[in-house]
Amino acid sequence: MAPPHTPDGTQPGQAFQGAASSTMTNPAPPAATASVGTVGVLRRGPRGRSGAPTSKPATLLLLVAPSVLLLVLINGYPLIYGLFQSVQDGTLITAGSFVGLENYASVVTQPRFWTATGFTVIFTIVAVFGSWLIGLALALLLRLEAPGSAVFKVLLMLPWVVPIVVSATAWNWLVATPQSLIPTLVRGLGFGSPLFLADPTLAAILVCIFKVWVSFPFMMLMTSSALAAVDPSIYEASSMDGATRWQQLTQITLPVIARSTYISWILMTIFSVNDFPTIFLLTGGGPVSATTSLIVLAYRTVFQDFQTGPGVAIAFMMTVVLVIISVGLFRQIRKVDIE
Repeated sequence: MAPPHTPDGTQPGQAFQGAASSTMTNPAPPAATASVGTVGVLRRGPRGRSGAPTSKPATLLLLVAPSVLLLVLINGYPLIYGLFQSVQDGTLITAGSFVGLENYASVVTQPRFWTATGFTVIFTIVAVFGSWLIGLALALLLRLEAPGSAVFKVLLMLPWVVPIVVSATAWNWLVATPQSLIPTLVRGLGFGSPLFLADPTLAAILVCIFKVWVSFPFMMLMTSSALAAVDPSIYEASSMDGATRWQQLTQITLPVIARSTYISWILMTIFSVNDFPTIFLLTGGGPVSATTSLIVLAYRTVFQDFQTGPGVAIAFMMTVVLVIISVGLFRQIRKVDIE
């Protein structure tokens, strides 16, 4: 009797053996199956408790919200309350009545405001560019890596590290009286006996020099960090092309560190305009208000003249000017294109 056949004409045993052999010879790749499953899981992404996919911007906003709320509470409340005080005629104790922009108008019509503005501009310009030039020169010098440069770096940081109260007291001791060290040296050189804290011009010069002295380490650090990112091969290639040291400085170094330079200018401008202890501890704003800056004038108006509204108005006008200067320098940073 003939064995039964399947519909395709093969015997059942042969069909089973063929299927088994084909399975053994061509097995399904498990890696591919696993990878497809993995891709499917990755494509689905994270899901919330409800099973719906979560949004990445929403998650980032949720993470950043506590910090933003804290900053708003710490900085926003004093700013809003100060703006409220600037349009009132109150004191530190009472709010007073609303006077609108009368405080601002009374401030800008006072001669002492424009005298303080002029000194603030001079003080800031000298502080920013004086400290930057000294910091740049020292940063370039420290790149030579001469013996003892590490100790030299530490010593150069002392004016910035030492508390401003200690520095101001030391400088005051050096110039306060005719018997102080610097007046004695000047008198020994035949230039008379200058009174640095009694002469308006000398006092203004002294305050500016003192500000440069305590600020140049910051500029040196900013410039040194920017110079550290410059590839030395650029200077080697320019030297082979015949570039001088001055050309390397003006056409390579300064353009490469331009971004860091503008940032340091912005920070030092803010530091200088808002610098109260440097001036107040050294000269107190005198003599005859020759070294009174806007921040010192605002302090005197509020805490000595007890006029809160005009004093806070001065501070707000300073803030507006600083914002304008900062925005202008930030736009300049965006224009810098280093190839």
